[in-house]
Amino acid sequence: MNNTSQLPPRPVASGFGQLPLDANRPAILVTNDDGYEAGGLVSLVTALRGLGRIIVCAPDSPRSGYSASYTSSRPINLSLVSDDGEVAVYFCNGTPVDCVKIALHRFFHERKPDLVLSGINHGGNDSVCVMYSGTMGAVLEGCAVGIPSIGFSLLNLSPMADFTHVIPIARSITEQVLANPMPRGVCLNVNIPDVAEPKGIRICRQADGYWENEYHYIEGDEQTDMSWFQVTGTYINNEPEATDTDRYWLEHYYVSVVPTTIDQTAYRHFDLFDYLVK
Repeated sequence: MNNTSQLPPRPVASGFGQLPLDANRPAILVTNDDGYEAGGLVSLVTALRGLGRIIVCAPDSPRSGYSASYTSSRPINLSLVSDDGEVAVYFCNGTPVDCVKIALHRFFHERKPDLVLSGINHGGNDSVCVMYSGTMGAVLEGCAVGIPSIGFSLLNLSPMADFTHVIPIARSITEQVLANPMPRGVCLNVNIPDVAEPKGIRICRQADGYWENEYHYIEGDEQTDMSWFQVTGTYINNEPEATDTDRYWLEHYYVSVVPTTIDQTAYRHFDLFDYLVK
């Protein structure tokens, strides 16, 4: 007797859509993880005006730290906020990845956007932070389906951060990527120091580091009832002397650009696991 439980069949995808798009103009999908009203997203849209048709699909509220998560346990919704003919803004009650997925399904079913851009994030996404980042989760989602994708982050966590100096940097990088398509499976993680005039741009690798002491105790006792904690943390750089990492260049007031890949296979270490082959 087969006791394997049978999951109900998933419904067949439906409701595909396609926005009217001018074939002679780039179409750019924009999202973030700070919410559609965040100053960083507003600044990114400002940077992009004039480059093509801009479609914003962003979370209805902050979703920082959601990484590549998406919503499968409940329906998500989608709503138009505004459309001035150049920039259309929608919000979604899901994650940043949900925003990319539903936008591609509903707005770009017949023609993919020329770019997926995420940000400008309030706070850095350098080193190991890329693993947790909702900003970069959206970028990796675009990259996975073959769309050139870029994440922009400013090293300032404040909701009131000044993005003035970031606008021309984001525009310049976007223009150059539009003119020089990236290889499939590669996206860009761009972090910008919080100084009025960065010294330049450096192509570099992700620093080897991690976070420790990640939770601040607030109150309570989990042994008797419930305790409460707030995420915090101290970054530990495993290679503080390295001069070719995003951490190094950001600390020296340069914009760091890390080409990032979908494929996480550790090709160089295949031989270390020969003992598993029978």
